[in-house]
Amino acid sequence: MFAIVWKAADVPLQETMDLTYLTGARPSDVLKIDERDLREGSIEVQQNKTTKKQRIAIEGELAVLIDRILKRKRAITNAVVSTRLLVNETGQPLTYFALRSRFDKAREIANIEKLDFQIRDLRAKAGTDKTDSSGDIRQAQEQLGHASVVMTEHYVRKRRGDKVTPTK
Repeated sequence: MFAIVWKAADVPLQETMDLTYLTGARPSDVLKIDERDLREGSIEVQQNKTTKKQRIAIEGELAVLIDRILKRKRAITNAVVSTRLLVNETGQPLTYFALRSRFDKAREIANIEKLDFQIRDLRAKAGTDKTDSSGDIRQAQEQLGHASVVMTEHYVRKRRGDKVTPTK
């Protein structure tokens, strides 16, 4: 569903979906990331909900994404462009209302029901994929900023089943 909605989305929404997934942050936290939060090879954020501070390493796909976002922002002409990382087509900060509206529109184009996929589901997808790729739920716990593994277990999806290796 992520890929289908992403394909139907406009560029600012694609960037937001990618940043939300790659950081595992809540949508409201992703929207407040500022270029000034990009320091010493990390994104420094403070979660709105828990006030927990995190440093997310800018590497791999996240580094590629941030470069792509910054290049698009620099290409916006004849406008005052915000220092917020995520901006709309005119360089103004992407608001939560605009995010919801854009996501609803893309989901509608993709013909996916609202209850089947929401922007907040990207956080659970990030935690699930982190657990699957590392084999360690504690890495997902750190990425999501949870105080306990129990809370992370609420986010991590088990629909895929346990990953096992073949006998031979």
